[in-house]
Formats: sequence, structure tokens, C-alpha cells
Amino acid sequence: MAIPQSFIQELLSRVDVVDIVGKYVQLKKGGANFMGLCPFHGEKSPSFSVSPTKQFFHCFGCGKNGNAIGFLMEHAGMTFIEAVKDLAQQTGMVVPEEQQSPEDRAKAAAQKAKQDSLSDVLEKAGDAYREQLKITPRAVEYLKRRGLSGQIAKRFGLGYAPEGWRSLASIFPQYDDPLLAESGLVIVNEEDDKRYDRFRDRIMFPIRNIKGECIGFGGRVIGSGTPKYLNSPETPVFHKGRELYGLYEAREALHSAGYVLVTEGYMDVVALAQLGFANAVATLGTACTPDHVQKLFRFTDSVVFSFDGDGAGRRAARKALDGALPYATDVRSIKFLFLPAEHDPDSYVREFGQEAFAEQIKQAMPLSRFLIEAASADCDLQTAEGRARLSSQARPLWQLLPDGALKQQLLSELAQLIQLETAGLEKLWGQQAASDQRYAPAARGPGAGAAPAPQMAANAAFSRAANPSGNNDHQFEPSYGAPPGWTIDSGFAPSPPIFENTYKAGANNWPRKNPSWTPGSKFGNSKYKRDAAPVFTGPRTVPASRADHAARVLLGNMALWETLSGEDHAMLCALPAPHGPLFAWLESQFHEQGALGWSALREHMLGQPFAEDAQRWVAQDKMNAVAGSEEATPPDLQEARQELRRLLNMLMVDHLQQLKNEALAQHQSGQDPEALARYSSLDKRWRELKAAAAVVSLD
Repeated sequence: MAIPQSFIQELLSRVDVVDIVGKYVQLKKGGANFMGLCPFHGEKSPSFSVSPTKQFFHCFGCGKNGNAIGFLMEHAGMTFIEAVKDLAQQTGMVVPEEQQSPEDRAKAAAQKAKQDSLSDVLEKAGDAYREQLKITPRAVEYLKRRGLSGQIAKRFGLGYAPEGWRSLASIFPQYDDPLLAESGLVIVNEEDDKRYDRFRDRIMFPIRNIKGECIGFGGRVIGSGTPKYLNSPETPVFHKGRELYGLYEAREALHSAGYVLVTEGYMDVVALAQLGFANAVATLGTACTPDHVQKLFRFTDSVVFSFDGDGAGRRAARKALDGALPYATDVRSIKFLFLPAEHDPDSYVREFGQEAFAEQIKQAMPLSRFLIEAASADCDLQTAEGRARLSSQARPLWQLLPDGALKQQLLSELAQLIQLETAGLEKLWGQQAASDQRYAPAARGPGAGAAPAPQMAANAAFSRAANPSGNNDHQFEPSYGAPPGWTIDSGFAPSPPIFENTYKAGANNWPRKNPSWTPGSKFGNSKYKRDAAPVFTGPRTVPASRADHAARVLLGNMALWETLSGEDHAMLCALPAPHGPLFAWLESQFHEQGALGWSALREHMLGQPFAEDAQRWVAQDKMNAVAGSEEATPPDLQEARQELRRLLNMLMVDHLQQLKNEALAQHQSGQDPEALARYSSLDKRWRELKAAAAVVSLD
């Protein structure tokens, strides 16, 4: 979206930088300017100046400066487009969108109105939850037992959802308002159209975007109910793969502390803020995604991921590594903190104190070391086989890194561990990339040739992410269709319905006395008859979409969820309903209970809005099964992994195209200097992945 420079100048002339900055910084008049404590670095005496005449801010301590747009970009983590739109909304101006048709502009306006309406509904519910907390001693006592004060509860806007099934009906007289269901506050049973509150008997954590607007909730059960944590579903204003809990509240602390601490839960964030670590945020029940990492780097150049030391914590860290690698430039710091298995950040600080926890953060594992540790998993480096396995597992991780000194140093270190020269390792990985190209499924369809796909060196991780063992089995497209029959050339062609007594040269067409004669039988043309051929019921039903197909594979093989990268998770969870909410729910189930079979998943899924769709997708794989054998043998895991990888590659191609469009629009605005480089990187990955992925449509 290109915004005319004339509009930007007009916008800046209408806003007052003092008012904009004053919403975030306490300013006092000091001569011709206003002074305050800099929000971008810690200081005790004010060195942050805002000039009403120049419409400019400047910090004499850290050097940060700019206009109102720049302040929102620096302090609120907004993009240029977001900052312009935010200021325009405050002044009543309409941002010109020259590249959009009137229909698109009307659609965008309707979408914005819907988002505003949903935010208003969520804010009203949040106010009601906070009032309920004040009059519910049981909920207050629970927070006190967790060591939280009333002040910290107020800062994060904590509340309480009562036990009743329709408590929100007293807040919203029109309980059948579609906005209540669309915002995720109310669940509608499609069979009988009955409605009930999604959150009941839970401590409520409002989730805010970077502008402070409530976009969803997380609810922590007080008693022994399940699940322990319940999040709002995906809505037009809430996307779990993009939002971080506590980021709005942590903005100023991020600048003063110099880093952000990423934890695993809401309670960690709130408790750490009370214990002196107000720079903590948390993912929303999902693995850390590239979108999360990119958003964090808008506020700081240093990220520390804090995870429990148990198996689940290690798995979460592994997903965070996948999401962080593309953003690990030479000027950024990414570390991984693993606490003892019996501790989370809250309990560790309470037992050992703030200084001990701060020291743990300083000693956290650098990204480079964790990459090598992850790549070395299950590798015996004392053997040639183990070193070869390390090479196979390290390549996709290393290739995700942006070009720079860190990437080159890691190449040298990995080469030493693998016991190859650096140039030799580069040559080996180049040959493996060429092998990926050679065995990538060729394009099929009318006029499709067998030309090899272009090289995919920079994106081998996508084609191998679901195969961490380094198994190089070729991933050919499964065959749909009738089983092969005998041909004339075989000499054993099935007899035609009407037998001819005429001998035809060059073919074995003599009539059979016994039509059930078994070819090659030692009994010849005797009374022994071959078994009747199985009735061919047609090819396996192909799902209606790739997302349907991916859902069917994951529901039938939930263990595959752990083999996917963080980017895969983000892409799946961001899909429109019913797929996105299903994948988000599936991820939460995996984190809480591990891999479950379909029968158990089906029971847990009852009452979810996507349950009926999920059962239909799974049933599609059983339509042509022989009666009584549907559960006889489980599907081959390796085949399912390869099938899923192909589907995700094709879905990722579509996802990258969307990201390319966004980067191009930001570049065309002329205000984002990194947009063009980001577009080029995305385009390179898009081309390589599109060439390497199976392009046979499964729709």
C-alpha cells in the first residue's frame, strides 16, 4: 500500500507529538520543551525531550529521536503502516489507499468496523470479569496463594469468570448477538442452537495487542477441571501465532532491561513482573513462531527463551529455535535458558532470589551452542555414521540463518565436529541440495515434462523438517487408481467375455476351457480355480483441500506434530476456520497430553466447533476400506510423514506468497528500508520451495 507523502505531511501537521508521547511517558514542562524519563533506556534523571514547536522528540542519553510516527514505531513496535493508520484514526483522517478498488476499500472498512466491534465486546467482558474478581473471595484467595498482589492483578487486568453457564447474559442482554460467538466469549451448539459461556470458573487473563486493546482471553481453571488453561479461539482480532501475552505491559521494561524474556505461561509473566522482571512475555499456548520472533525484535535486539528443563521444555525450545534462526543476524542476541526440571521461573525466583535468576539469564545458552546441541541429538560423534548424521541434521538448521559472520563461524565449527574441511562440508551440502533437486517430484499434468526442479539449497529444512533422522527416502507421490492388470505382452491376458476360436498370431489368445485357470499354476488348466479378484471400489477419496488432507494425516498420526517446525505450526494455526482453530487445539492437546490416538482425540473434541469437520476428514480415509479391517493395521508412519511434508510444502508456498505481498506493499510505501530485502529473501524461498514441493494438486 503506497501512502502519498503529502498525506503523511498533512497527518503530522494535525497531530501533536507531545500528546502522542504523553500517553506513554510522564512529561513535565521544562522551558520551551517537555522533559521526561526516556522510555528507550533506563535512567534516573530525565534526558528525554519533546519539542512542541519542532514536533520532534530526542533523548540526550541514548540518542533516539524522531516524529510522532517514529515514536509509535520505536515504542509501540508498530510498522510504518500501522503507525500511520493509528494516528489517522486519532485525527479522523482516512488513509488513502490508491491501489485498492472501491470494493476492496469497502471490504477493508467493513473489516475494520467488525474488529472495532469485537474489541468493544471483549473490553466490556473484561470489565465484568474484573468486577467479579472483587466479589469472589475464592478467586482472590487463589491469587494470594500464588503470591500475587492486588496491585499486580490490577496492572494486568486480571478477572474472574463465574461458574454459571450463561453468566454473560447479565452483561449482554442480547445474548444471541453474533458478536459474542465471533469474539469467542460464547459457544453455540449448532445442533440445537443452544449457547453458553466459553469461560466458567476461571481466573481470566486479558490478552492485549500492542495498542492496549483487549483481543482475547486466557482462562486458568481454579479447581481440578480441564483443560488447565483455555484460550480464546482464533478470531478476526486474535491470532495466537502472532500475539504475545504481556507484551503491551512489558514495553517500557524491555527498553530499560535491554532484553525480553519469553516464558511458557501467563502466570510466569505476571509473577515475574511482581518479582522484578517486568520484561517477561509468553506465547499463547502455542510454540514460538517466526511471527513472534519478528515482533519481539521490533522492541529489542536481545531475546532470552526460558523453558523448563523437562522433555516438554526441550521440545518447546526446539520449536523456538526454528522460529528464531531466520532472524539471528550478527547484531542480535538469542539465548535459551533451561531451568531445573522441578522449577519454572516463578518458583526459581522465589526460592533462590532475583540475583540468582538474573545470573541464570546471563549464563543462558547462546543460539549457536543450542543449534549444535539440537543437530547433535542422537549422534555418536566417535563414529563416521554419527558424524554423517550430524551433517544431515545440521544442514537445514544452518541454512535458515541469514548470511553473516555468525553463519560462517557456525559452518567452521560444524565442519570440525563432522571432521571435514569447511570447503568440503560446503561442497557436500551443495551435492545434497542437488540431490534434493533431482528427487523432488516433477510437475505433472497436461504438457508437464520431467524437467528437474531448481536448486533448493536455502530451504532444504522445509523438505526435511519432518524427517529429523536424516532418512533420504525418496518422497514420491502416492498412486491413486486401479491396480495394474495383466497386459497382452505378458502372455496371460484375461479372456474376453466372448471366447473366440480363431487363433491370432503374436498373441496368446487361445480360448480357456476353465475361465478360472490360474496363470503359472503347477496344476495347469485343472479343476483348481484361482480366488476371485477383490472388487475394486475406486481410488481413495481425495480430500476437498490440502488443509483437509493435512488435518486427516495429523489426526490419525498425532505424533507427527512434534516433527514439524515452528513455522509449520504458525502457518497451520493461522489458517481460516475450521482448520486453524483445529490445529491450534491439536497443538494445545499435544503439549498437555502428548500424542493421542484418534479415538481419544475424538472424545476430547466433543463440543468443539470443528469436531464434525474433523470426523468427516478422518472418515474420508476409511471410505474404501474392507469391512472389518479399518483398524487392522495402523498407517505407515514414514509414509504419513512424507505425505504430510508434501502437503505442508504446498501450503507453505501459499503462505510465503502472502508474506511476499505484505513485504512488497511495505516497500512501495517507501518508509520501510528492510522491506525490499525481506521480499527478496521470501521470494527466493518461495521459488525454491515451489520447485521442490510436489505440485500435484490434492484438491
